[in-house]
Amino acid sequence: MGSLAPLLPGTVALVGGGPGDAGLMTVAGRSAVEQADVLLVDHLAPEEALAWARPDALVVDVAKLPRGAFTPQERINDLLVEHARRGRRVVRLKGGDGFVFGRGMEEVLACTEADVPVRVIPGVTSSVAVPALGGIPVTHRGVVQGFSVISGHVPPGHPASTLDYGALARSGTTLIVLMGVATLPAITEALMENGLDPATPAAVIARGGHPDQQVVSGSVADIAVRAAHVEPPAITVIGEVASFAAATDTHVLEEVI
Repeated sequence: MGSLAPLLPGTVALVGGGPGDAGLMTVAGRSAVEQADVLLVDHLAPEEALAWARPDALVVDVAKLPRGAFTPQERINDLLVEHARRGRRVVRLKGGDGFVFGRGMEEVLACTEADVPVRVIPGVTSSVAVPALGGIPVTHRGVVQGFSVISGHVPPGHPASTLDYGALARSGTTLIVLMGVATLPAITEALMENGLDPATPAAVIARGGHPDQQVVSGSVADIAVRAAHVEPPAITVIGEVASFAAATDTHVLEEVI
């Protein structure tokens, strides 16, 4: 089945909405939204994309806000299956790409285990797109040859953390931290304790892809303090490429302490 093939009744499409601006969604993603009978929508999905939905489409808010409204993943899985079994064309719309810290595979498995046809329409991942929108390349010839994307959902040393911060500090790659606003002080401290130069450039991009986007620049030693006022969603970039931010984008807001 091609990516622009019609959505069939009784099926689910998992659509990545990209990094914020609805104009950055894929053509296939827009097509799916336009055909949907039911849309299950995350809070980071581009709100403007809902204007493409049919007037009679059912839009269900399944937000999982930090320290706010929360729809359990199990309930979302149940809704996908329930609506599809009623013969509806169901779209699960979320921000970024659903397979990058987006629980997309959990939803695929829930559908396949229930014998509900499901397909994936990838989105532009915020882990790469948001730094680019802030004037930061995650790689750059002669500077860095790779990048590592990590979740900051739990801090270093937490029983649920599987990350080796010593290996990350020595990796020589750009570090991209998602979901790390609250844990940024602990993350930067762990990196420095494991040998990362405190002078390493760093930047936090808040509300990437939105008109009120901000970029806060600093070093790994002070970025947590400089960006202490930032609210989610935000992405942190740590590495030499972060120094490009202040020189390339008029949206950059240089914070002075």
